Amino acid sequence: MGRLVPAVTRAFDILELFLDGDGTLSAPEVTRKLQLPRTTVHELLTTLAARSYLAPVPEQPGRYRLGVRPYQLGSRYAEQLDLAAEGQRVAREVAETCDETVHVAILEDTDVIYIAKVDSTHAVRMVSAAGRRLPAHCTAVGKMLLASLPAPELDARVAHRALAAMTPDSITDPDALRAELAAIRGRGVAAEHRESNPDVSCVAAPVRDSAGRVVAALSISVPMIRWSEERETELSELAVKGAGDLSARLGHRGPR
Repeated sequence: MGRLVPAVTRAFDILELFLDGDGTLSAPEVTRKLQLPRTTVHELLTTLAARSYLAPVPEQPGRYRLGVRPYQLGSRYAEQLDLAAEGQRVAREVAETCDETVHVAILEDTDVIYIAKVDSTHAVRMVSAAGRRLPAHCTAVGKMLLASLPAPELDARVAHRALAAMTPDSITDPDALRAELAAIRGRGVAAEHRESNPDVSCVAAPVRDSAGRVVAALSISVPMIRWSEERETELSELAVKGAGDLSARLGHRGPR
């Protein structure tokens, strides 16, 4: 592994300062925040501005903001992102941690479509496939995605529609579903117990894009023989972490 170049590291340190605050910084502020020599900071700022990574703020002499080049690089990165491919990578990492079946799904009308899946290595495990479609209200991923919709859009999707049951435990009453979705919004994580499969429980967390929009959900599915309240808590935390990792790959910046 090659050594890090100090000057390049410092330049990136400067750029990353602009991720917080009001988006503008002066040379003295950079010097104080990074504890670098004043001359070094001025040289780095001049170089970054010359390459359009930074730009002077016209109405505030001596202050800089991000230039056009980071935007161009970010846009290029976004163009190359593939939600299914990134989801598969993160699902694999999560599955390696818990050895349970992990899915990433998106919402289409009132159904979820699984776009990524990694199986558990246990002999007893959930059987499914990428590309499978299920009613959203019967799954943890689906309920997480429905809970993330604005109220008018949610009403348009579920009002005046029959909620089909996949098992005796499926939610079929629209008012009960709305109450469940409200609770999910409060918790930030969804769960379902035997609602899509009589032998399986599941937890799910939201995946967000660079604009903060929920674009998918990541779930962990477990046969009832390995399910418990303690396991649900543990896997809920892991689902949140995995969904956060996938969100970060999509450019989302969560709370620091």
